[in-house]
Amino acid sequence: MTKNTDNANLFAALRAAFPRDLDAVAVETDNGLFYSWRDLDRASAMIANLLDALGLEPGARIAVQVEKSVEAMMLYLATLRAGYVFLPLNTAYRSSEIEYFIGNAEPAVLVCSSANASWAAPLAQAAGTQHVFTLNDDRTGTLLELAAQCSDRHRVAIKGEDDLAAILYTSGTTGRSKGAMLTHGNLLSNARVLKDYWGWRSAEEGGDVLIHALPIFHVHGLFVAIHGALLNGSKMIWFAKYDPKRVIERLPDATVFMGVPTLYVRMLGERALDKKAVRNMRLFISGSAPLLIETFNAWTERTGHTILERYGMSETVMLTSNPYSPVQGQRRGGTVGFPLPGVQLRVRNERDEDCTTDEIGAIQVAGPNVFAGYWRMPEKTQEEFTADGFFKTGDVGKIDGLGYVTIVGRSKDLIISGGYNVYPAEIEGVINEMPGVAESAVIGAPHPDFGEVGVAVVIARAGAKLDPDQIIATLKAQMANFKIPKRCFVVDELPRNTMGKVQKALLREQHKGLFGN
Repeated sequence: MTKNTDNANLFAALRAAFPRDLDAVAVETDNGLFYSWRDLDRASAMIANLLDALGLEPGARIAVQVEKSVEAMMLYLATLRAGYVFLPLNTAYRSSEIEYFIGNAEPAVLVCSSANASWAAPLAQAAGTQHVFTLNDDRTGTLLELAAQCSDRHRVAIKGEDDLAAILYTSGTTGRSKGAMLTHGNLLSNARVLKDYWGWRSAEEGGDVLIHALPIFHVHGLFVAIHGALLNGSKMIWFAKYDPKRVIERLPDATVFMGVPTLYVRMLGERALDKKAVRNMRLFISGSAPLLIETFNAWTERTGHTILERYGMSETVMLTSNPYSPVQGQRRGGTVGFPLPGVQLRVRNERDEDCTTDEIGAIQVAGPNVFAGYWRMPEKTQEEFTADGFFKTGDVGKIDGLGYVTIVGRSKDLIISGGYNVYPAEIEGVINEMPGVAESAVIGAPHPDFGEVGVAVVIARAGAKLDPDQIIATLKAQMANFKIPKRCFVVDELPRNTMGKVQKALLREQHKGLFGN
């Protein structure tokens, strides 16, 4: 599709990609509802007109904390359409967290569920938010009631590529959460690259159908999945809540699935997952957390499909991807593939020089997808960019001789023990290969002699019994002594966020006094 030079509004590009038959099904929900492309157009226009009627300032923020629903997606589209800034908030956030986000972003509008309105509305009003609406996952709430009175025709707001489209707050595992400012140009450029790179099929080529089973307050579900389907004019099969049995039942009706590793693990636990169930599938994509090589291999064995793992961030949307086409190379487990077209990615060592092949260092990126900076944090923004304009991702990784990128961990997860750098992912990889181990996490804990030492936290497979001392002994036979964790614990589960990522900050907090500090 040619670029709209008159209006860089992301919605204008998404709307231009709607199929000619606006009465065709755009979204089918897990509870039997059907939404046409005309429904998406009309409803987003009505909500956009409601927002316009409020007399908001240009660039006003629309903060949204609601359960997943098609109407919530319509609110996102309406915000883009009207030219305001969308601010999605994790549904797990509670009052103290919401108070911070509202105080920091100063949204003109807050949309929340009716169940949370009693505490959320006073917080918003105290921070100067002029309008509070409710929106529930059963198509009720004041937002829809008022929008129903508005016209279903709306002229898309004119926006430039550098105008803000959304602010996504980082998880805030260390220090204050930061609001990553994403522009219309950031989001549209990335969506167009992924449309080509992942081989989205047009209607003439048989068309793609996406199973959407992710949250929509996050880059993966809100931007990568929704933009991908809409920009291709593809139908979505919509799950408000992830249910592995029901997803497997619908796989024969779809061609594309995007998930976090946990979703794949749970489907592998179902007997119904077999090659027949995936007979019409074209592509399985995984991201948002590391995919264990065991899961990668088990999926290939069960289904005949090789999962495509990719790498992105709130600040950058997607950065790298394993190849879709065999012509580009094979999909390699344990890697996140190659930098996407238009993305510059480099790995730098402690001397701020480019790393050699397979040398571990700090990952830095540049490109049209890289965010505009952190909301109201100019000093932090300047600190996170190099003098030549590369964003310091905070991730540690390496590039092999074929150009594949492997993420080793986060820089904040790096353990410096007795002056030596210890990369947790390297140790976790060895532990995860041991018999009876389901998963592991290695974190650093303060130590009076070494400054910091490793601590391994391990989950056993169902029915397996693990000996922590034996795990340490096995590591000693395979790795340098400075890398060996000083303690090992076997636990029932690891703390995770809503996207399935292990929350290492919580583990560090739990074990910080282990060695008497």
